[in-house]
Amino acid sequence: MCILFVAVNQHKDYPLIIAANRDEFFNRETAQSQFWEGEQGIIAGKDLQAGGTWMGINKQGYIASLTNIRDPQKTCTDAITRGELVSHYLQKPVNDYHQTLSASKDNYNGYNLLFGKWNALAVYNNHLDQMQQLTDGYYGLSNASLNSPWPKINKGVSKLEEYCQDGHDINPDILFKLLLDKSLAADEDLPQTGVPIDWERRLSSIFILGNEYGTRSSTVLKIDKKKNVTWYERTYDNTATCTSSQSFHFNIK
Repeated sequence: MCILFVAVNQHKDYPLIIAANRDEFFNRETAQSQFWEGEQGIIAGKDLQAGGTWMGINKQGYIASLTNIRDPQKTCTDAITRGELVSHYLQKPVNDYHQTLSASKDNYNGYNLLFGKWNALAVYNNHLDQMQQLTDGYYGLSNASLNSPWPKINKGVSKLEEYCQDGHDINPDILFKLLLDKSLAADEDLPQTGVPIDWERRLSSIFILGNEYGTRSSTVLKIDKKKNVTWYERTYDNTATCTSSQSFHFNIK
């Protein structure tokens, strides 16, 4: 998962709204989101190559979602897959998970992990060994720190804020349209993350196009005041054509 937009207590009917894209190589075998076997009732996709997942929620209302930190100089080829951080938490949520993350931070390549109960979320950054609680407000998370002022983060947060303040019921199509934004940032606004300039350009849009690497799926998660959860997912091929869509609904017990 490479970009997340989050609204915490910003819509009159939905205390939590998350809109997210997963960017990955198209040849990486993946299962679309589904209910996993087990008592936790997890909804998530599956990385069939290395295991784990990039985003999920369980029936108790615990959420986890992962973004990579783009820093090629610190990338280790034999690091443990980061997807297990999401799946482990959803299978066995613990109050002190941030301590586990801090103790194991050097075992993984750079990541941000959004995790917690749906109404008490936090983001842990292993490069900074730092955790930030999400209070009421809007957030954008991509391949640096929380709310880094990258053009696509600023754009997505602004669009989400505009939509929430409109006051209408949350139509997932509007949020999927936000996640489909393919416009590139101007060169002078690009971050410098250690990748070549042509890659900085390609990765500067909310929805990433590419023959080998790009946005594979988009997810919209919303939770209302009665703790009703709706999870929407759309999967894309390397031409940005939607190849499947699905949704799940349940109430947090």
